[in-house]
Amino acid sequence: MELGKVIGSVWATKKDEKLNGNKLLVVQITDAYAKPSKGVIVAADIVGAGAGDQVLVVRGGSARYALSASSSPIDAAIVGIVDSVVVEDDE
Repeated sequence: MELGKVIGSVWATKKDEKLNGNKLLVVQITDAYAKPSKGVIVAADIVGAGAGDQVLVVRGGSARYALSASSSPIDAAIVGIVDSVVVEDDE
């Protein structure tokens, strides 16, 4: 799982029929301190996230499993909206 922030949405009128009904969001992958890292991805939203939300993202087989559609052409899915992140320092 990775942390990210929703920064936009994708509208595609022509797409694989297995994607119909899925909201696609643009997510900036972040570190635990909400600072951008690793780039931007498009993820299928299964939890009702919106612009500005901090989210949990899974990729690959986990994303397809989250959608209950193993044959869906999904590589990333938003599986949670984050309320807070606590990072413990070892110092």
